[in-house]
Amino acid sequence: MTLIRTVRFTADPADADQVLHRRVVLIEAVRARFGGLAETRLTRVDDETWVDHWRWASRAEMDAAIADAPALPEAKAAFEVVKDASVELAELVDER
Repeated sequence: MTLIRTVRFTADPADADQVLHRRVVLIEAVRARFGGLAETRLTRVDDETWVDHWRWASRAEMDAAIADAPALPEAKAAFEVVKDASVELAELVDER
């Protein structure tokens, strides 16, 4: 079962370059340590609001990565520049 984990957050517009850079570093660290991260997409709603979509091949792989994420220095660094983060999880049921 493919899952999409969506994180909506805000960030200071002055930190946009850091948001992008730290996210790339985090994605590389997650892929090096865990399996199952199929793709990521980042969208920006306005100057402060971002929506990050991570597609996981399975619930087990996503859960393992999420459980260990707090131990990753790259995760800590990425979340230092974001605020008001909220998470939503959905099963992918159709794609064309």
